[in-house]
Amino acid sequence: MSAILSVENLSRSFGSLLVVDSFDMAVADGEALGIIGPNGAGKSTLFNLITGSLPPDDGRIVFAGEDITRLPAHLRCRAGIGRSYQIPHPFGGMTVFENLLVGGAFGAGQSEAASYGHCVEVLERTGLAAKANALAGSLTLLERKRLELARALATRPRVLLLDEIAGGLTEHEIRELVATIGEIRGQGVSIVWVEHIVHALMSVVDRLVVIDFGRKLDEGDPQAVIDNPVVREVYLGIAVE
Repeated sequence: MSAILSVENLSRSFGSLLVVDSFDMAVADGEALGIIGPNGAGKSTLFNLITGSLPPDDGRIVFAGEDITRLPAHLRCRAGIGRSYQIPHPFGGMTVFENLLVGGAFGAGQSEAASYGHCVEVLERTGLAAKANALAGSLTLLERKRLELARALATRPRVLLLDEIAGGLTEHEIRELVATIGEIRGQGVSIVWVEHIVHALMSVVDRLVVIDFGRKLDEGDPQAVIDNPVVREVYLGIAVE
């Protein structure tokens, strides 16, 4: 399969701190790729570089065959790069459905009328149909996580970046969310998922990347990567002799 998204020699510093260091990664069309790493490893900064929230110091980002390294964030979203955030920030005074319409109208660059039917489908897909007219500020944590996912889907992404979307949920809630993500992936959306809850990640992704101090530590079959003694020591804190 050809790559839908690739980052090549990507670097970003904050002052003297090198946060993403000559990082390379490719995501195949329709693939689910997981990313793990210790806190402060550069995972969220990598997402910010891909979505255009931050400019890189070096390297380039290619999406669907086009160099988007200098493309503004809103045009990357309209091109097909969607993202959820680790901490949901919905428009609390708007309804769930209105939150999705914002994603459809501004994220995807479509009229409200053209977004309406798609947003209804997204509500059904993410289990939020019954909450369509509820104020977003009244939702539970699981519902806010689902809304975060739904708002990203409302932008009609070809690649969906998920930033620790399972964090804070119960095991039952995690299973529900994993099932939803699996369905989204089954519909052809490529997924890049950063997550600390490794068993959730392992149930969805085809391939796993480990990042440490902004550099790629390992990449490949998820179980083989987890079994790597170096990964176990760096990420899990398990010293392996």
